[in-house]
Amino acid sequence: MIEELLFEAESEGIEVRNHSFKNPKIKGLYVDGVITLNKSILETTAEKKCILAEEMGHHHTAYGNILNQSHIVSKKQELLGRKWAFHRLVPLNSFISAFQTGIRNRFEFAEHLGVTEVFLDSAIAYYLGKYGLHFRFDHNITICFDPLGVIMMFE
Repeated sequence: MIEELLFEAESEGIEVRNHSFKNPKIKGLYVDGVITLNKSILETTAEKKCILAEEMGHHHTAYGNILNQSHIVSKKQELLGRKWAFHRLVPLNSFISAFQTGIRNRFEFAEHLGVTEVFLDSAIAYYLGKYGLHFRFDHNITICFDPLGVIMMFE
């Protein structure tokens, strides 16, 4: 799926580069149509995919320099990029497809989506904060965020 994101970035005119940053805390940056990923810190394809999605989220949602996270406006824009990535990589319907596939734990779910467990946990926490303990997907499907699961009602 990282190939899909790379193709999407290219089709949107976003250049994706790899670079070794001096600051190991920086995993990726987005500036003026260029995403730069820290090649020395990205250990797995899943991690690279998560960082790429978040930086693409900044392309779609942020403006200006948001590097200084001590400013509330920068923090809000950082969260917007993360939300975009959550919706892109862990959409609500993925909970249902994971359930239908027989996936029963977070590790399998993260592996199924090709994301890190940390990213998946952050996405679940985001949905939990947004919707509460559960979200009624349609008239017979409810997604539960705590405890994690899907309830399907039969008519």
